[in-house]
Amino acid sequence: NFAHITSSLYKLCSKDVVFEITKDRRDAYEKIKHELTNAPVLIFPDFEIPFKLYLDAACSQGLGEALHQRQIVDGEPREGVICYISRKLKYSEARHGATKTECLRLFRALGKLHYYLEGAVFEVYIDCTALKSLLNMKTTNRHMLSWKIAIQEYRVNMTIIYKEFKSHTNADGLSRWPLDNVKSNPAYEPEVEAKIPIHFMEIDRRRNFRFLEWAPGSGTLESGNTDSERSEAPILGISSSELHNEFLSAVLKSYPKHKQCGILLQLLQKKYRGPELESQLEEPWLRAYKDNKFFLVDGLL
Repeated sequence: NFAHITSSLYKLCSKDVVFEITKDRRDAYEKIKHELTNAPVLIFPDFEIPFKLYLDAACSQGLGEALHQRQIVDGEPREGVICYISRKLKYSEARHGATKTECLRLFRALGKLHYYLEGAVFEVYIDCTALKSLLNMKTTNRHMLSWKIAIQEYRVNMTIIYKEFKSHTNADGLSRWPLDNVKSNPAYEPEVEAKIPIHFMEIDRRRNFRFLEWAPGSGTLESGNTDSERSEAPILGISSSELHNEFLSAVLKSYPKHKQCGILLQLLQKKYRGPELESQLEEPWLRAYKDNKFFLVDGLL
C-alpha cells in the first residue's frame, strides 16, 4: 500500500500545489516511518546466510548503518532489513576529517552489530573508495591504528564493496538526518567530560613535563604544586579531536601568554620569519625548533 499511503505526500512535489503540512500528510509520514521500522519490513536474521552491511558517514553530522540479508520469502529471493542504526556524531567525533570519519563508521558499526556479525560472513557496502586503501595503510595515527586492530578480527569473513552514492540511499539518509545521541537511542554513546589528566610539556632545563589537571568550568590552565607556584602555562602535543570545546579554547588562549611559546607560534604560522625573531628563542626551545620538532595541527602545537 505504499502508493496509497504516500499519495498525499507526492502531491507536494507538484509546482502547482501549496506546500502545506496538513494532518493527513503528517499521519502519512508517521505511518511510512512505522512501516519501514517494523515487521514485515524488518526480518529475523538467518546465520547460515551472508549479511549485507550498508554504511555511510556525513562529516560533522552523523553515522548511519543498515544491516540487510537476502532470504527466500514465499519461494522468491528478497532482500530485507534486519536493523537500522543512526546517531549524531559526538562533539569530539565531529572534528574528524573525512578519512578518519570513514574508518570510524566501520569501527562503530562492527562494535554495535557484533552479535550479528561475529563469526558470520558479510559484505560491507560503502560509497567511498578511500576506506579500502585506508585499511591497508602502514602509517596511521594512534586512533585509527586502534580501530584497525579491532577491525582485523572481521577481515577474514568481511568483503568491502564500493557502491555508487546514488544507489546508496538507505544508509545515506540515516547519516544525513541522524537521530539524536541520547540515551533512548540504542546507538547512544556518551561524550566523555571528566577531569582530564594532561601530559604538560614544560620545557626547561630541569624536567621535560609535568602533570596538569583540567575540568570543564575550571577556566585557566595551571601548573605547579602550590598556590605560590601556580601559573598559566601552554599545553603541547595533543589532538583537537580529543578535546572538550571549552578546554580547546583555553589551550589556544594559553599560547600567546607564554613568551617562548608565542614566538614559536609566530615562526610556525610564518607571520614573521627572520633571524631577529628566531634569536629570541631560548634553549631548549631554539634547539627543538631547528630540529623541526615543533609543528601546528589544527592550530595546536
